[in-house]
Amino acid sequence: MIDKRKAFDSLIKKSEQILKSGLDRDDKLKNICKLLKESVSYYNWVGFYTVDKERENELILGPFEGEPTVHARIPFGSGICGQAAERGETYLVQDVTKETNYLSCGVNVKSEIVIPIFKRGRIVGELDIDSHLKAPFSREDETFLKKIGEMTSRIL
Repeated sequence: MIDKRKAFDSLIKKSEQILKSGLDRDDKLKNICKLLKESVSYYNWVGFYTVDKERENELILGPFEGEPTVHARIPFGSGICGQAAERGETYLVQDVTKETNYLSCGVNVKSEIVIPIFKRGRIVGELDIDSHLKAPFSREDETFLKKIGEMTSRIL
């Protein structure tokens, strides 16, 4: 338990360094995705979605690490990501097979956590993590990922 917190604290510091770097926005987000995917064994797909500025009720796939997905655009309310965006709530799904409104991103995905990202009280994006394991996510993951979401909100 303590080791996990320590590892997450280290990843927060590394993410902060990425955000302070001279890279452009997408490269910063891509590097954070890569850092998280390579550092946490059960984070098998890590990606950011942003709210479409023209439609405002649709998510657009941004930088990600993992297998390609056909879900480059997700309407609010559709799937786990769309529900999280519509409600402005974190969704932690330990077994995606039990969800009726789930958009499959791959046959190996067993669980998912989606963290809405807010700026000035409005949703501007999401951090989406898929795992090939059932029930790997803890409240520590949720707290950690919310912190990453807060940090990245500055550049979205």
